[in-house]
Amino acid sequence: MARTLRLAVLQAAFGEDMTANIRTVEKLIRDAAKDGAQVILPPELFQGPYFCKTEDTVHFTTAYPWQEHPAVTALAPLAKELGVVLPISIFERDGQEYYNSLVTVDADGELLGLYRKSHIPDGPGYEEKFYFRPGDTGFKVWSTKFGRLGVGICWDQWFPEAARAMMLMGAEVLFYPTAIGSEPENPGLDTRDRWRRAMTGHAVSNVVPVAAANRIGDEDGQIFYGSSFIVDDGGDFIADMSRSEEGFAAATVDLDHLDERRASWGFFRDRRPELYGKLTGNR
Repeated sequence: MARTLRLAVLQAAFGEDMTANIRTVEKLIRDAAKDGAQVILPPELFQGPYFCKTEDTVHFTTAYPWQEHPAVTALAPLAKELGVVLPISIFERDGQEYYNSLVTVDADGELLGLYRKSHIPDGPGYEEKFYFRPGDTGFKVWSTKFGRLGVGICWDQWFPEAARAMMLMGAEVLFYPTAIGSEPENPGLDTRDRWRRAMTGHAVSNVVPVAAANRIGDEDGQIFYGSSFIVDDGGDFIADMSRSEEGFAAATVDLDHLDERRASWGFFRDRRPELYGKLTGNR
């Protein structure tokens, strides 16, 4: 019998009330679970508005140790109740250090561990280096009840080496919680499609489904794209959402069939890692 996995991405707008935001995500998780989803991905930093568009020290008060974060303590029991896997994005405090992190909760409610965002952006509207240290966990692949899941966080999604590293660690599906929208310094620039194309490239070159969950709404003039999606191993959309709808999108993938396809393409067979660290060319 083939191993199949039904995955879902959530999409919503978030305000200042952390408790209300967690309740919104809880409702959407329940809706997706009723639809049969086994792994359910909320957006990045859903605990509140995307605060990194400006530099303001007050936001440091919203960080918590990862095992005590209100999103984790509220949703881990829900994962157990519903029998689903939840990658939960949080603002983490570890002593005097702060990280953009993710906790993966297995279907029995166990906290499998922590991933800290490796790539930290710094630009108008996305001033994350003010708040977050670069992650020190390395990339993570979680062995869950339903399969081996690789999870990056937002800016990680632009780096092909991050996706490949997770695949070399045995990931069967890649997930990216995201907060991406308009560019304050260039209102005419819409990066939604190139964002999607970057991740469909990861899907094609690694022969793996990729899922991304984004927020929606206008947060003080920064308009988030929504457009959460799931692509299959060929980069074709098998579930997606509009720029403004709240809810979830779900799709089912055949993990055994993906193993066969990945082997047949030879992308991992034909790698030449012994050459990658060498400079070549005429001098």
